[in-house]
Amino acid sequence: MERSEYDKLDRAEDLMWWFAAAHANLIALYRHASPGPCAGSILDAGSGTGGLLHRLGTDFPESAVLGLDADPQGCARARAKSGRPVCVGSVNALPFARSGFAAIFSADVLCHRDVDVARALTQFHCCLAQEGVLVLNLPAYRWMLSRHDEAVYNVRRYTRGGVAALLRSAGFRPLFVSYWNMILFPIMVLRRKLLPLLRPGPGSSPVSDVRLYSRPAELLCRAATGIERGLLRRGVRLPFGGSVIAIAAKAGHVDA
Repeated sequence: MERSEYDKLDRAEDLMWWFAAAHANLIALYRHASPGPCAGSILDAGSGTGGLLHRLGTDFPESAVLGLDADPQGCARARAKSGRPVCVGSVNALPFARSGFAAIFSADVLCHRDVDVARALTQFHCCLAQEGVLVLNLPAYRWMLSRHDEAVYNVRRYTRGGVAALLRSAGFRPLFVSYWNMILFPIMVLRRKLLPLLRPGPGSSPVSDVRLYSRPAELLCRAATGIERGLLRRGVRLPFGGSVIAIAAKAGHVDA
């Protein structure tokens, strides 16, 4: 991402409702699929400035938790924020041994312009232990591509069925795939797709929607996503939303 977007992410991810919800959802799905203590290492693949990595280290203190990101400055920020080791590298060519991780988390990485999706999934499969799990968050619906995506270098958005098919083709067994951010999705559509048409900008550089909200708005958004998380924990697959969340187990053999 542009340096300005890394700066915004670093400031906002510990306070903004969306990151709180995304990280909590990913960990809730993992705990549901693996209810006992995590017996192996955990990788945050695409750790950005370290928000999810910090949360993983806090929630799984018994595990060796480490991060990876393609941006050296992002890695430095993630190390400082999380207190965990972070290496510079690409999800297209993970610098780790085969079958080394009990779990790999990857939040909004396969959508990035520099990622080879098929190769990245093959790398995840290779580096997971047998029956290890992959936990993904991805932006939903190609028709929702907007200036926000331009700002963070996203070139892909996904459907629930498309994510499940990608996972199967890479040798994974999908355990649970759902949309989330359903309650607030109409506001997201309005903000990203309709308002720019009504009030076209002067041609300035695109900026992301990552920002801090007023306390009432923050509380409202956290309440809405909290309701959804309760449904996800009960195995309810939400019919639409701004993001797709998925957890899948390694199954079979795929050559790296």
